[in-house]
Amino acid sequence: MSFENNEKAAGYWRENLRLVLSLLAIWAAVSFGCGILLVDILNEFTFMGFKLGFWFAQQGAMYVFVALIFVYVAKANALDKKYNVQED
Repeated sequence: MSFENNEKAAGYWRENLRLVLSLLAIWAAVSFGCGILLVDILNEFTFMGFKLGFWFAQQGAMYVFVALIFVYVAKANALDKKYNVQED
């Protein structure tokens, strides 16, 4: 990966870090928020025969994490193209 100048490299990493932190915040909100903090409220609803809070704590957070991996790949590829550092 080769940048045209240091300013573009700094911009790339600034945007990449912002992307990573935002995706981690979403994952933390889902895993900690829905699986621990809001579990009593969510348990009033059912999903596929399970209480929703229990489902988020056991399965939902993992599904969200895997989905966020695919989101990161798509966004990182777009960021690479924006800064002209994509792999061919």
